[in-house]
Amino acid sequence: MDIKDIPGELRLKPGKKVDLSKWDPDWTPGVKDREEAEAALARNREKLAKLQYLLYAENKHALLVILQGMDACGKDGTVRHVMHGVNPQACRVTSFKAPTSQELDHDFLWRIHQHVPPKGEIGIFNRSQYEDVLIVRVKNLVPKEVWARRYKQINQFERILARNGVTILKFFLHISKDEQKRRLQERLADPTKNWKMNPDDLKERARWDEYQKAYEAALSECGTKWAPWHVIPADKKWFRNLAVSQAIIETLEGLRMKFPKPDYDPKKIVVE
Repeated sequence: MDIKDIPGELRLKPGKKVDLSKWDPDWTPGVKDREEAEAALARNREKLAKLQYLLYAENKHALLVILQGMDACGKDGTVRHVMHGVNPQACRVTSFKAPTSQELDHDFLWRIHQHVPPKGEIGIFNRSQYEDVLIVRVKNLVPKEVWARRYKQINQFERILARNGVTILKFFLHISKDEQKRRLQERLADPTKNWKMNPDDLKERARWDEYQKAYEAALSECGTKWAPWHVIPADKKWFRNLAVSQAIIETLEGLRMKFPKPDYDPKKIVVE
């Protein structure tokens, strides 16, 4: 198996029921070791910088990357390592926290739509509209008849975006419970990482099984041709970063972008 085959191996088939117990968070298909992965990631960063420049110049498409996963799965780390070197002028990261009172006065997709990237740009969502079928479900923040309708509403929303030039990539960063424990303990032991730890994270950890079921439902109900999910084994950070970068590159290359032709003849322009 080649590195180029990784995205296809991890991409979920639309309409297929997902059982996360069958996905090994420590799996590293197509990669022998960390050294090989980091070398490939370095090459991908260079490709990504060029593809982003082309995306910006052509100004016909937008790319929306959605990152979801349990606490400490590495959403921030993925952004930092994969997007290293891209032009921040045309790449925006949005982190969705608990909704504000103003946001709660609107439909649940209102705050999401405002941050969808315009043509020519890459938008990255650290958490997303899926929080409204995940944490809302697990904590019973709204009745089941409310959140159960949202799967279809999310699919319709994403289809509207796709039909209007937004290419959507969704990544579930899949870590094991043991790996999460190790990372949380690391945050407590390292003074430079204490700020990343919230005691409430342990309350969420206690609901691990409930969250796994909620994720399985979201992955099963909202995996579509126009907005596919990838399950990224994330126990090994180096594989996680490579897999996400490879999927982004494959997607951008698939857009068959071209530099726009000028509306003048460059050969006839003389710079004095």
